[in-house]
Amino acid sequence: MGHGASRLRRIVREVAKFGAVGGLGVLVNLVAFNLVRHTTDLQVVRASVIATVVAIVFNYVGFRYFTYRDRDKSRRTREMTLFLLFSAIGLVIENGVLYAATYGFGWNTPLQNNVFKFLGIGIATLFRFWSYRSWVFRALPAVETPAPPAPVRQSEQTVPPKAKQQVP
Repeated sequence: MGHGASRLRRIVREVAKFGAVGGLGVLVNLVAFNLVRHTTDLQVVRASVIATVVAIVFNYVGFRYFTYRDRDKSRRTREMTLFLLFSAIGLVIENGVLYAATYGFGWNTPLQNNVFKFLGIGIATLFRFWSYRSWVFRALPAVETPAPPAPVRQSEQTVPPKAKQQVP
């Protein structure tokens, strides 16, 4: 039970750190989205893609140096490639929800844009959490420490036979 409880605590701690970085990333994403949306003439999904890219950069720094700082750092090129690949898939998921709401259902008010942007972020976050922890920020192999030898009971000890002394 100790091993299972320890593993559960590690996962809860990881989810909390992922959530802290992700929560700030959502804030960055939504602020960038609304800033681009209201200061340019870009269409809603294009503005969302720009905001998502800004958030991806923010999140990589947070995940690498906070959430997963204890993970393997030896293969950064592989890590970055996988991070960008899974982030791109997350970008498609996130902005696909917004695209479907905006162009498929005609829900295109600023409030509706933000609601579906947020919903898309939530769905994409589930995918990102799984993919980042499984493929990108891989755990280092556990170092097994040898268990101390079990105490030997008196009855299990072997006592060497006494040598017979010869009497002259």
